[in-house]
Amino acid sequence: MITLITQLTDYFETLKQSKTTDPSGINFSFVLDFEKHYDRSDTLNYPILRDLKTFMIEQWHNSFFYAIVYLLLIYTGQIYMKTRPRFELRSALTFWNILLALFSIFGAIRVIPEIIYVLYKHGFTYSICNNSNAFGVTGFWTWAFCFAKLPELIDTVFIVLRKQPLIFLHYYHHATVLIYCWYSYHDLTASGRWFCSMNSLVHAIMYTYYALRALRFKIPRYVSMVITLLQLLQMIIGCYINLKIWDIKKNGETCQVSDDNLKYSMIMYATYFLLFAHFFASAYIKPSSLTIRGTHLENDKIKSE
Repeated sequence: MITLITQLTDYFETLKQSKTTDPSGINFSFVLDFEKHYDRSDTLNYPILRDLKTFMIEQWHNSFFYAIVYLLLIYTGQIYMKTRPRFELRSALTFWNILLALFSIFGAIRVIPEIIYVLYKHGFTYSICNNSNAFGVTGFWTWAFCFAKLPELIDTVFIVLRKQPLIFLHYYHHATVLIYCWYSYHDLTASGRWFCSMNSLVHAIMYTYYALRALRFKIPRYVSMVITLLQLLQMIIGCYINLKIWDIKKNGETCQVSDDNLKYSMIMYATYFLLFAHFFASAYIKPSSLTIRGTHLENDKIKSE
């Protein structure tokens, strides 16, 4: 027992002494070992993380296959469950939401200070056109954020097996954001700094809300309304950033966002905004009979990107 305590003490003491500076200039005074070495070729540490990163960059187009399989499984899963009783899965659902809440919270703690630092030290144009966020500690969480879009598809498994209402926005969002995030990471798109920061914050709040609901805490309904409004705000900011990048590139200035990525991102954010606006109106302004029966935020498992 004494040996274990000594080892833990030495480990945390090492963490205190572990400091690193990201390419943007921000200094992280408390850094985990895997955050520093996950993409370094001069160390044998964390080969799985390096392999996953390399795989995602080189095989990003596999995301199309994953999205198609995902949609097919939704279709066949709903047919399979049609004549069968629903699964409760409350313990599994609670664990899953807590896991994603913690992941999102830690990610937000890492990427949000970086974007604040960049805006203060380098300005808005740098924040949307320089992809320094793809490297260092922030780079790890940017990669993890994009890669996580694949396991996040499990959200829909719970909806299908629990026989909850599944709306178009939910699976359209999951499929398209998986493809876009993997494609964007392949390009190390600079605007990902904003997209990752905004979404990590929204997910931190949203999955915490889902976890508390799964634990049977009574949460005021206005909380889900606020989360949906945050999602809508995210779409508006996303569209604005894309328009600013378009203007910068039109003026001949350098911006590390490809024209194709800009087009896809604009289409994605615009369609998300329309779908979320429709959802908000249906759920909170003019609730339909489906909404009254329980199709609101906590059941649909809707997320933004």
